[in-house]
Amino acid sequence: MTTLQVDNRSQLQLFYDGDSHSAYEFMGAHPTTVDGDPCVVFRVWAPNAIYVSVVGDFNKWNDGANPMTRIKGGGVWECYIKDVTQYDAYRYCVESSWNQKAYKSDPYGFHFETRPNNASLYYDIDGYKWTDKRWYAKRGKTKYTQAPMNIYEIHAGSWKIHPDGNRYSYKQLAESLIPYIKEMGYTHIEFMPITEYPFDGSWGYQVTGYFAPTSRYGTPHDFMEFVNECHKNDIGVIIDWVPAHFPKDDFALAKFDGTCCYEYADTRKGEHKEWGTLVFDYSRYEVISFLMSSAIFWADKYHIDGIRMDAVASMLYLDYNRPDGEWVANKYGGKEHLEAVEFLQRLNDTIHRLYPDFLMIAEESTAWPKVSGAVKDGGLGFDFKWNMGWMNDMLNYMSLDPMYKPFNHDALTFSFYYAFSENFLLPISHDEVVYGKGSLINKMPGSYEEKFAQVRAFMAYMMIHPGKKLTFMGSEIGQFDEWNATKELQWNLLSYDKHKELNYFYKTINNFYKNTPALYEVDDSWEGFHWIHHNDYTQSVIAFCRIAKNGDRIIGVCNFQPAQREEYCIGVPDAGTYAEVLNTDDKQFGGTGITNGDKIKSFPSDIHDYENAIKLTLPPLSVMYFKCIKKAPKKRTTTKKTTVKKTTAKKTTTKNIEDKSLEVKAEPKATARKTAEKTTATKAKTAEEVKVEVKAEPKATARKTAEKTTATKAKTAEEVKVEVKAEPKATA
Repeated sequence: MTTLQVDNRSQLQLFYDGDSHSAYEFMGAHPTTVDGDPCVVFRVWAPNAIYVSVVGDFNKWNDGANPMTRIKGGGVWECYIKDVTQYDAYRYCVESSWNQKAYKSDPYGFHFETRPNNASLYYDIDGYKWTDKRWYAKRGKTKYTQAPMNIYEIHAGSWKIHPDGNRYSYKQLAESLIPYIKEMGYTHIEFMPITEYPFDGSWGYQVTGYFAPTSRYGTPHDFMEFVNECHKNDIGVIIDWVPAHFPKDDFALAKFDGTCCYEYADTRKGEHKEWGTLVFDYSRYEVISFLMSSAIFWADKYHIDGIRMDAVASMLYLDYNRPDGEWVANKYGGKEHLEAVEFLQRLNDTIHRLYPDFLMIAEESTAWPKVSGAVKDGGLGFDFKWNMGWMNDMLNYMSLDPMYKPFNHDALTFSFYYAFSENFLLPISHDEVVYGKGSLINKMPGSYEEKFAQVRAFMAYMMIHPGKKLTFMGSEIGQFDEWNATKELQWNLLSYDKHKELNYFYKTINNFYKNTPALYEVDDSWEGFHWIHHNDYTQSVIAFCRIAKNGDRIIGVCNFQPAQREEYCIGVPDAGTYAEVLNTDDKQFGGTGITNGDKIKSFPSDIHDYENAIKLTLPPLSVMYFKCIKKAPKKRTTTKKTTVKKTTAKKTTTKNIEDKSLEVKAEPKATARKTAEKTTATKAKTAEEVKVEVKAEPKATARKTAEKTTATKAKTAEEVKVEVKAEPKATA
């Protein structure tokens, strides 16, 4: 693990300069000694207060017992108190310049009372014995753009609940969640915010304790133990972190000393009215030190492996969710929030300097360029960006009645053309299964059986699509009800065959993904992907290859219509024997059992710009993976044979007519397409792509294939649109 670098400036000066990435070592409450006597030192930033004191269990909440003094006349106050014990509750009594007192919790507190109480609790977080060196050694050698990443997003309070209504503790989650994650084949757990928050209905997105795991589920050391156990089981831990806004609760950060310390004073920049929250002042150095230290704190003290940063789009744009007249432009007259951009770049640079293998993931829903680009190249410096365009397109496509899918075929294919413009993560998160949107399985049209078939097909499509993966808890058991944060998942569904079979499918495909380099090694380049065909819109079928660094290929064939396709021909790169290595219609997954087996012989055919083809049966609403398990030996040629070959080549026109007869069933009106090579992937356009066919695609226009060199310019309507995040409003 990388050691935090030392700066010659004092901790206090680093804090004032906005350069502190470990302010938590100085600010807040810490054990120390004075003249050999043990005590606790308290420090808090309240630059405009006229009086500050510490009140708590140790002085019977007397605001005159332990007054604080300014350090060197600055904005930080300090005092030393004896006889403070673990779990003692305390607050800061902060008196404003107009003599109004407010009792504030500690912005740097390590532990808090459980809601509805909200005082800080003194807690010495040092002393936990970590045993995850092996995990750190493994993490340090992992290049995550080339590694499998399949994240299970969880809300800790509703994954499971005890019959008496009590939530599982961190220790109980370690006992039950970790074995489940390991068995299911996920690589990471991502917690919705576990930083302390007062309002259950916010799901943790309105944070009041940026340096404390919520006490709802246990102590700081309990959470450390959970992370340690995850690492011992080769499971990474990611947390949701919220630097975009904070609630107005009067006991917390809002108007901390009677004035706007942490938030912008101008409400046109400093408030999200729809969310009922305040916006951090990214121009203020002390706030920058606070936020940078919070992010790095979780890597340093809790061994967290990554952060998913919430609502990045709301930070990037000054007009985010604000009508005209209620936002203020930047100094150039634009809507870009330059101070927030600088903060994000600085944070990502700093955390990657200190922890090069730490993951920074952006939930960003717009077309802002280079979100995952290097800061030195003008990017924001994140490791991954959520692909919200893919998510919106695909969930809409899957929800369509089959008769409308041919007219929306571009929703199925368009994401491939900008797939390498960023390092993308494909998210099916909590936001997609609340507020009337329906659970994943309930988004699917059709009969009961067809809903299950389409979930399996969607997940198999998602797994072979370029990009890392994230799914929210409950989708793997086929929960029909929307997620409800007050209730546990409907685990009783696993007593029914269809749900049990779906759960087994998730387990199988998760492990297949994790053990198949072609599906994850080259997620960020055209070198890892190749179209076989994408224009059979009339039958809603696509086929393509994913390619590992060593050249191994997995072919994916997707049929999104409730119709079986017989003798469906696709071109293949190698002559030989192919095997069906995964089929969502397998009986063990709850399918009908239609299969192509493991002895699929290729035959010569000029189709899809290949010299060989295989003939398949495509089950309804299915996705299948194929692999060449035995390549045919290459034929030796001589000069004489070459002459013969050229002669026969002249006859291929006749043969192609015969081959086309095979295609009539599979791809009516489709023509052979040129292979998309690395440097010319976007230049190839066939007549079929250019032509607008009235029967198949009324009012649709052809899209150009995105070139590798211009992939970052691809914008979907979903990307361009700034998505208003669904977050419950804060309560007072």
